[in-house]
Amino acid sequence: MPLNTICLYCGSNTGAHPRYADVAKNFGRLLAENNIGLVYGGGKVGLMGAMAEAALAAGGKVIGIMPESLAERELALHTVIELHIVKTMHDRKAMMERLSDAFVVLPGGLGTFDEFFEILTWKQLGFHDKPIAILNTERYYDALLQFLHFSAHQGFVKPAMLSSLIIERDEKKLLDALFAAV
Repeated sequence: MPLNTICLYCGSNTGAHPRYADVAKNFGRLLAENNIGLVYGGGKVGLMGAMAEAALAAGGKVIGIMPESLAERELALHTVIELHIVKTMHDRKAMMERLSDAFVVLPGGLGTFDEFFEILTWKQLGFHDKPIAILNTERYYDALLQFLHFSAHQGFVKPAMLSSLIIERDEKKLLDALFAAV
């Protein structure tokens, strides 16, 4: 399976640590430099906007997907190569999955967690078999990963799902691991 597009889930805010935005920008540029299209939520704010703008500035292909309700609030980045305005968040997530060869989670809040857990659940249910990775910038996801391992130990999460996750703290190593996974 080729690695033509990667879906990035990340915050619509920049977060408290300045490194979050730096890594988002670096990863956007890294995708462009490797001719990998970026599929993301279509926003112009926060880590999403920083990442998309960095990918575009480096000549990358950026595909944004945003529900009407958010686009109406003028949150869409209209300079992307493709901007899809869809009816609902469910439509957005389904299109993001369909257009992507892999998924990467950067720091974010409830929306990012929702997207991560849904794409992980879809993999567990056999709806896709694409790699899922966490870019654990500044150990942002350590507590969540600890909880997921606790849940597996308690019999609620399949250990195979956790072992299938690619977890890296460096964006280049993460991309190399995704290439190896496909």
